[in-house]
Amino acid sequence: MEIVMDLTVLAYAVYLVISIGLTVWVARTLSTNGRVFLADVLHGNEQLADAVNHLLVVGFYLVNLGFVALYLKSADTVDNARQVFEQLSVKLGVVLLVLGVMHLGNVFVLNKIRRRGLMEREQFPPVDPDGHTETAGGGFPGPKPAGA
Repeated sequence: MEIVMDLTVLAYAVYLVISIGLTVWVARTLSTNGRVFLADVLHGNEQLADAVNHLLVVGFYLVNLGFVALYLKSADTVDNARQVFEQLSVKLGVVLLVLGVMHLGNVFVLNKIRRRGLMEREQFPPVDPDGHTETAGGGFPGPKPAGA
């Protein structure tokens, strides 16, 4: 009995293994390194940073793995090893571009949130509006009175 390997199925299997592996690797990298960034954005609230980080990772997995699944089917049949590599290069290239766009989108949104938080922190004066600060010499800043 001779077993004939369907190269289209082989291409699908290799595509799924590599795409899912890349998605998991990117998600873990984003989660690990994004946690510190989120903690800063959320003013040191570690619990909230962990929760938001987890939600972002779940969303990242859903979008990317959904795309990987939808992009699996191919109209072309694969008849030889060359076509396996050609089909894989196109499919994996598109998956990598989608992962990159998702990553940049996450960074862009988080950076916008971070900038807004920094702007809010800068709007508060360092001293109460009715307060004052003294200079190094113990006096008050400003022009000296005449005759002083």
